[in-house]
Amino acid sequence: MSGHSKWHNIQRRKGRQDAIRGQLFTKLSKDIYHAAKEGGGNPDTNFRLKVAIERAKRENLPADSIARTIAKATGSLQGAHYEEVLYEGYGPGGVAILLDIVTDNRNRTAADIRHIFKKRGGNLGESGSVAWMFRRIGRITLKKDTLSLNVDELMLQALDAGADDLREDEDEWEIVTSPENFTSVRDHLEKQGLPLEDAEYTYEAVTPMGVDPSLTEEVLDLLESLEAHDDVQSVYTNAEL
Repeated sequence: MSGHSKWHNIQRRKGRQDAIRGQLFTKLSKDIYHAAKEGGGNPDTNFRLKVAIERAKRENLPADSIARTIAKATGSLQGAHYEEVLYEGYGPGGVAILLDIVTDNRNRTAADIRHIFKKRGGNLGESGSVAWMFRRIGRITLKKDTLSLNVDELMLQALDAGADDLREDEDEWEIVTSPENFTSVRDHLEKQGLPLEDAEYTYEAVTPMGVDPSLTEEVLDLLESLEAHDDVQSVYTNAEL
């Protein structure tokens, strides 16, 4: 399992959710903003936006907030300008951490993230310091209870479409692709009528790193604190927890 998947699973098993609903809404809105900025404001032709809107609706983000965010992203309404950047750093024991950031103020966000790292036994690194330890992939997820295909049939569909791997993760299947094949695989699966739960570009650790048990709580505390920041959309680590 990749560092991303490990952290994703730990979050799910712990049942962890944002303590403040406003903070969750901020993250959901930024996800919608960046999806619309990147691929346009029509969810029928922009799958990332479609997924972002569905996720926001499940969390009861108001429809007018969704509409305003899309309008800002597409330029039909004035508002804050967000940009997506990667931050890199090290945690306790030297574990590598990669952060997907969406911010309207790089200086403020950098200061905040540096403070979180320093306070919890880590340090914010320079660009390129840990990114080489991760690879960019496409990840498509499908809920097991929504599929009529068995695992062999799903594997055949995925590989025929150009996917690299099929992974089992508790109640869902994860289809892994190269960044180049991501769109074609996603579109092929959709045309086959498969109910995609999510589809995104993400990162996974090339070589997971074991963590001394005595440092596990410190590493988790840092990861959770980073994820709680409004501007952090995703947290990736090579830590084997």
